[in-house]
Amino acid sequence: METYRTYLDGEAFVSDWLTVDQGMIDRFADATNDHQFIHVDPERARAETPFGGTIAHGFLSLSLLSTLAYDAMPGVERTRMGVNYGFDEVRFLTPVKSGARVRGSFQLVALKERAVSLQSTWNAAVEIEGAPKPAFVARWITLAVLDPPADET
Repeated sequence: METYRTYLDGEAFVSDWLTVDQGMIDRFADATNDHQFIHVDPERARAETPFGGTIAHGFLSLSLLSTLAYDAMPGVERTRMGVNYGFDEVRFLTPVKSGARVRGSFQLVALKERAVSLQSTWNAAVEIEGAPKPAFVARWITLAVLDPPADET
């Protein structure tokens, strides 16, 4: 826990790159029943949009936070489980084109410590390789549910 506290307002943790391909976009469309052509019809999206092809759903990009965070963020000792607590803000800035590579960036900006949990607030972004602006920025709140310290069991 002492080490975790030192991350507050420190450098961002950055994940590895992840490719968002058409198969991933199509599976997300099936899971959410959002089959808008800008996501699932490459020919029509190329012909009728300014994107040059299909783009990922904004919520697909947002949902990647969990896997990108798992790759980048430090763990908390005694964590029984981690849960999403919510967002204070999300702003979508740049569409993620099919085939693009993205990575997550996470800076710890607030902590609330409780006996059985740790609430962490992160400035989070999903960056797109080669793009001047990220796909989105967000203030993401996570909650680590903790096991009691060994001396309390």
